[in-house]
Amino acid sequence: MGNQADIHAILRQYFGHQTFRPLQEEIIRSVLAGKDTLALLPTGGGKSICYQVPGLALPGLCLVVSPLIALMKDQVEALKRKNISAEAVFSGMNHYQIERVLDNATYGHLKFLYLSPERLITDMFRDRLPYMNLSLVAVDEAHCISQWGYDFRPPYLRIAEIRPYFPEVPILALTATATPEVVEDIQKQLAFKEKNVLSKSFSRPNLIYVVQKEQDKGRRLLNIAQRLGGSGIVYVRNRKRTVEIARFLMDNKITAGVYHAGLTTKERDAQQLRWMKNEAQVMVATNAFGMGIDKPDVRYVVHVDIPDSPEAYFQEAGRAGRDGQKAWGILLYDETDLHEIREHFENSWPSPSLVKSIYSALGNYVNLAVGAGKDQSFDFDLSDFVNRYNFKPVIAFNALRLLEQEGYIALNDALDSPSMIVFRLNNEGVYRFQVENKRFTLFIKTLTRLYGGGLFTDYSRISEENIAASLKLSVADVEKLLNELDQMEVLSYIPRKTKPQLVFVNERIDPNSFYLSPETYYLRKEAAQRRLDAMIHYVTDERHCRSQLLLSYFGENESRRCGYCDYCIKRNKVELSDYEFTRILGLIKPILKTSPLSIRHLLDSINETVNEEDVLQVIQFLIESGKVEKQGDLFFWKRID
Repeated sequence: MGNQADIHAILRQYFGHQTFRPLQEEIIRSVLAGKDTLALLPTGGGKSICYQVPGLALPGLCLVVSPLIALMKDQVEALKRKNISAEAVFSGMNHYQIERVLDNATYGHLKFLYLSPERLITDMFRDRLPYMNLSLVAVDEAHCISQWGYDFRPPYLRIAEIRPYFPEVPILALTATATPEVVEDIQKQLAFKEKNVLSKSFSRPNLIYVVQKEQDKGRRLLNIAQRLGGSGIVYVRNRKRTVEIARFLMDNKITAGVYHAGLTTKERDAQQLRWMKNEAQVMVATNAFGMGIDKPDVRYVVHVDIPDSPEAYFQEAGRAGRDGQKAWGILLYDETDLHEIREHFENSWPSPSLVKSIYSALGNYVNLAVGAGKDQSFDFDLSDFVNRYNFKPVIAFNALRLLEQEGYIALNDALDSPSMIVFRLNNEGVYRFQVENKRFTLFIKTLTRLYGGGLFTDYSRISEENIAASLKLSVADVEKLLNELDQMEVLSYIPRKTKPQLVFVNERIDPNSFYLSPETYYLRKEAAQRRLDAMIHYVTDERHCRSQLLLSYFGENESRRCGYCDYCIKRNKVELSDYEFTRILGLIKPILKTSPLSIRHLLDSINETVNEEDVLQVIQFLIESGKVEKQGDLFFWKRID
């Protein structure tokens, strides 16, 4: 793929870095050589550089598919600040707004086009696609394409349909977490011409994993915050607990913020800013917190509740220690948690008939007729919805997640989108309209005076309050006038959105036509059950290094003990090499499993030369690990494994 700019010059000019991080350059060169590439980079590994640099190096348009709307908006704004032309299209934008962005992409006015996956399958996009000068397709959060991954999204399965239009254009798929099964599936679903995986080890040598069985989690958490100091994140499962734990920390002189999806965007931004500026030492949050957070000096991430999967845990714990300094990923649990996580799992999979009922209620909630609503966006308040239709919140939330995965709806968090307008008529057309509609003259002149000629070229942010103050009108009057001009197609007006948005990806269908594939439903449930079982195994396993457990889940089976986790600390008390420890263990385990013995008889039963002191050390470790028990003078193997 010729005519490429120098990637190091691009890195310096646009991103201010002198060198690439590990693996970034290799990924970029693979893409520039025209190869389909799957890049596995752990959280904080600098994924966006891997497609932004080649996107700038190649002529034409880079298409980025991403499910994270907030992240897309942030990246578009960041690129624009670097004078790079970029736009995003996602659920909740109006028809005219989407049309303008896609036209800009078609006529070569854009360098980067970000799309949410459900926009990728619309007629509006597909009609323009053949006319776009595409040079690269980047698929972020690529694990979403696999039904066996932890965040499956059906529209991702349609990405490969783009390929026949651009047979020579490479695909770059990026993810931070993928099991070997998912790695294979991603390449298959994206129709890779040949397998090509570039991965950085999932190992984080500076991150110490600790699991502690703990009855009084509050006290332990306080102890961690006081002892470790610095910036921290505490993850909990529900919103109520974020407030309770933050209050407890504040009562004990630890400054804490709160972050969950129930806060307004303004509140969330304010909380995040306090934490980023170290005005709050600890952020207590649900899993709504984290995507796009790049704070390098987080010293610890504590989970007070057990996450649903090793993928989720690895991502969240991995937000600690991105500066390369020592950091901790700590998980606190008790027996009740193990019961609750299993109960939570069952609630996460409401029956197909209940999902159908909730889909039907959604249509009624937004007053949508059967056969209508494709691509329409509605303000959505989950608590109001469940109260009105008498659903349990946790059941309704998970039913909505399943409906989203099946491609019926899309749910966007509350994004604080300011009001925007753009004139649909040119200068001359607006002048003629004013002549024919004199009651709008002063209003239109005020708009152009306040916001300038840019209103004729692209959407501009406006403030209804400022317009109202200039004209001595009420805000309601300004909104009414803007809506009138929108209906008359003089301008396009997008009112500010502060509430979560519910988008019907397709027309509302008749309840009798609603279908949730039982095979798909149960296969996905089984895959989720396997992930949960792996997470419970991680929590309860007392026989392996924590880092090794996580790495083996992601297919790295040759790793060494980390030396620092809770298991390794116990193990390190035995002052033996790994080789000698394993040798002695191999000698005494089969003997003790056969029958209980005193230390003297055990030593007599060993056929090889061993140091008595070394055997005693191994026995002591096995007692502390719960594998061997002592009764009187006899030692016996407690576990059957």
